[in-house]
Amino acid sequence: MLTILGFVMIATFLVLIMMKKMSPIAALVLIPALFCVFVGKGAQLGDYVLEGVGNLAPTAAMLMFAIVYFGVMIDVGLFDPIVRGILRFCKADPVRIVVGTALLAAIVSLDGDGSTTFMITVSAMYPLYKRLKMSLVVMTGVAATANGVMNTLPWGGPTARAATALKVDAADIFVPMIPALAMGLVAVFLLSYALGLRERKRLGMLSLDEVLEKETAGETVLVGAGGSADAGGRMSLTKTTGGAGAGSGTDASGASGSGDADADDDDGFQGLDPNRSTLRPKLYWFNAGLTVVLLTAMIMELLPIPVLFLLGAALALTVNFPHMPDQKARIGAHAENVLNVTGMVFAAAVFTGVLQGTGMVDSMAKWLVDAIPEGMGPQMGLVTGLLSLPLTYFMSNDGFYFGVLPVLAEAGQAHGVGTLEIARASIAGQALHMSSPLVPAVYVLVGMAKVEFGDHTKFTVKWAVLTSLVVLGSGILFGII
Repeated sequence: MLTILGFVMIATFLVLIMMKKMSPIAALVLIPALFCVFVGKGAQLGDYVLEGVGNLAPTAAMLMFAIVYFGVMIDVGLFDPIVRGILRFCKADPVRIVVGTALLAAIVSLDGDGSTTFMITVSAMYPLYKRLKMSLVVMTGVAATANGVMNTLPWGGPTARAATALKVDAADIFVPMIPALAMGLVAVFLLSYALGLRERKRLGMLSLDEVLEKETAGETVLVGAGGSADAGGRMSLTKTTGGAGAGSGTDASGASGSGDADADDDDGFQGLDPNRSTLRPKLYWFNAGLTVVLLTAMIMELLPIPVLFLLGAALALTVNFPHMPDQKARIGAHAENVLNVTGMVFAAAVFTGVLQGTGMVDSMAKWLVDAIPEGMGPQMGLVTGLLSLPLTYFMSNDGFYFGVLPVLAEAGQAHGVGTLEIARASIAGQALHMSSPLVPAVYVLVGMAKVEFGDHTKFTVKWAVLTSLVVLGSGILFGII
């Protein structure tokens, strides 16, 4: 009974948010509360929710201060050179833009933190997608899938969990899987190329290339909600000449124009205005050094990640904006993102709390393991890889790696399948996992990109499943799994 109710609860949640009948926050709270009553444990709902909130509170704190920290770094211009480089590569070609999104997300994912990856990627690519009227779900889908493949790094989480749960070395899991994961990245880049071609066909050939070329007379910039932007705070693609103000631009259809979009075309996005008042060029190397130290400390686990970002955000605000009104202004500028993301995390705590507290997760996992045919025993590597897709999507990584994986490994050993093979197969589904409604970082992605979570889910899941199957199939083909 618990198994059926668990699957029905998850299906109800996904259907309602994809059909936009409920907001994700409302669905994450009300649906599990209702099913908790159905299970007959409504009296324990408070305990389940508080336990879920307690488990996710460090994650919410990390996201809160990470958003403030990287928001400040974007404000002061730390990522401007990277963004300009990506934009020059992308020009106005949708194919280059989508491939550039995948490339940027994969590179930034090396820090092992999905929230960081999504904040930087969206900050860099959002203005181009909006100005050229490209599909924003393409951006979120490609970024999430690329990050999912890179999430298998030993310091990213899943690999370390698998190593801990099965008492093996993380390097012994990850290093042999590199060829299969590389094929997963190739699949992401091929996917981004195909999606870019589709966008190019939909939009037609654009003619903004010359606008984004650096010329001797001046340099192309993106003007955002400040500095030389228009009175409405709208973003435009312009060419500055000899330091003069914003000039004429070219719209997404190739026609000449002033660059003024509709009032809500760019949602007041803070782009790369080179004259914005928050820039701190004299502190560039301090901010770069602080970021490197912060990420290094995070990878080396010198302190808990929430504590590191709390300290980093406080130090970044104090040094870059020593005056209190300026600090308050920066915090206020990022308050909407903080509230949206942390609100979603605590709402997800209700969902996970009820799933775990009522025993639905354990019952669902046991049913899936018991459903494995006896004849599939020698193929437990393949079975584990296939199960990793739905299980890491419908439950947390902790639940899968510490609750289900040991059972799968024991079943594999009984049929002569090695523990390392099971461990490697277990990380194949991470490309899909990063779009799970139980992953807090995905709310950073859709929130900053202003994309409905349901739209992101409908678009991304099929491509993420395909990428995960490429990783799994490559692992089997190469004899890794």
